[in-house]
Amino acid sequence: MNPAFSCPLPKLDFSEIQLGHGSGGMLMQKLLEPVFGLFSHPALAEQHDGAIVSTAGRIAITTDSFVVSPLFFPGGDIGTLAVHGTVNDLAMCGARPRYLALGLILEEGLPIAELWKVLCSIRQAANDCSVAIVTGDTKVVERGKGDRIFLHTTGVGDLHPEAAISARRMEVGDRILLNGPVGDHGVAILSVREGLSFESAIESDTAPLHRTVLRLLDRFGTQIHFLRDATRGGVATVLAEAAQQGGKGIEVEEALIPVGEEVGSACELLGLDPLYVACEGRFVAVVAPEIAEEALLEIQQSGWPQAAAIGWVAGEHPGKTLLRSAIGGRRPLPLLPGEQLPRIC
Repeated sequence: MNPAFSCPLPKLDFSEIQLGHGSGGMLMQKLLEPVFGLFSHPALAEQHDGAIVSTAGRIAITTDSFVVSPLFFPGGDIGTLAVHGTVNDLAMCGARPRYLALGLILEEGLPIAELWKVLCSIRQAANDCSVAIVTGDTKVVERGKGDRIFLHTTGVGDLHPEAAISARRMEVGDRILLNGPVGDHGVAILSVREGLSFESAIESDTAPLHRTVLRLLDRFGTQIHFLRDATRGGVATVLAEAAQQGGKGIEVEEALIPVGEEVGSACELLGLDPLYVACEGRFVAVVAPEIAEEALLEIQQSGWPQAAAIGWVAGEHPGKTLLRSAIGGRRPLPLLPGEQLPRIC
């Protein structure tokens, strides 16, 4: 967290969440009063059941829930994850994020200090992403009926005028770009959950992606055919879904897909395939071949120096994704059949 970001715990006459904090009465009001101050915005200050906001032209809307365990992990926490995840879903539509709605599901007995820490992370992430939290909801469940904090978000953004993002727009010969190494988030979560230690700390890759995407759309417009962030199921599942939805074949080179040394070693030790391990700050872009080199350079210069071109859209095997190994063999990359890592977002 930015040391210059001040977020002191307010003075309250309770230290834990009680069932009454979800009742809609006086206790809830006492809990929410400091929250309204934390997420200051005129639309939120009205305290309506919803928010009245302004947008221009076409809009994108997304909704998501976050139940990660543990709540705090190297490189982030459930609060930053919720903001980044929602912002990134809007970005993958080709939208500039504007507003967020925030739902809190709190477990009875949750320490107020822990809740406040998460809320402060949400505020900082929202400020960093230039999005406003304009409405929300709070519910409290009995002790043992939740896992401290669950978050639910809805995001609204203005669609870029040149955005035309769809797997159906992929064409044979298109190039596939990836903005950085894969698997960091999932392995960071697993290391904390299982008490694993490595030579150097593996941190989550959670990060906002919208500024990079908007730069691509500003410069290349409709030549950006498809975008998807590689969260649950990892990069392999994104590619498999794109091939199925677009009805095209996809081929990627294993040697070209960046994987951090520590993440690769951890996955080998644990029997995991890093291509299926979740990321929270990585996206796949399918772009027209004539702009591929320039688009890759644009991604690298916007803060992702390890971005790489990893494959292409093929005229063969429609609806399937194949991985070319370092020795020249090919194997299919299907959808993730189960759950490699539970509760990663």
